[in-house]
Amino acid sequence: MDLEAWVRAHGDALFGFARARLRDRGDAEDAVQETFLAALAGRGHYSGRSGERAWLFGILRHKVVDRLRERGRQTPLESGEHADAILEQAFDHSGHWRLWPQRWPRPDEGLEQDQFRRVLATCLGALPSGLQAAFRLVELDGTASGDACKVLGISPNNLWVRLHRARLRLRECLELRWFRAPADAPGRRA
Repeated sequence: MDLEAWVRAHGDALFGFARARLRDRGDAEDAVQETFLAALAGRGHYSGRSGERAWLFGILRHKVVDRLRERGRQTPLESGEHADAILEQAFDHSGHWRLWPQRWPRPDEGLEQDQFRRVLATCLGALPSGLQAAFRLVELDGTASGDACKVLGISPNNLWVRLHRARLRLRECLELRWFRAPADAPGRRA
């Protein structure tokens, strides 16, 4: 199969996959283009044991991981001041919650609601890229911690810190934008 046929047959699916993981249209387009170029260069090595689409997706996964790894190296971790302020507000000197989290509905109830998904997406999008990448890899994509560390080029301790900070910020954002929303807002909890 030639490049034009690959693009027609698989381009949209590859782009959708890359866009969902990279969250940047330009990065996703570049990753897909690099995938096609790598496939062209390596098509002599394609054994045909898996389907062509699976082979292309395998190449794309590596391109996405490379881009995420590069982002992790280029994007500095957030300023410690903001993270420290969040921790001080949330916990007392002994490490206990100052205010207990509000009782949330069962997760499957909230996720069924389109509005909640939009609020969650907004909250995720507001995270600094380093925190967002770590959270998406581990919590949403189900990547093992060791693999996530390799993808992001960070230590296990750094991954734990990023996940902790991401969870705190998501909790804070969801408390403000969803769980403390006005009672008359459709689909929101008071």
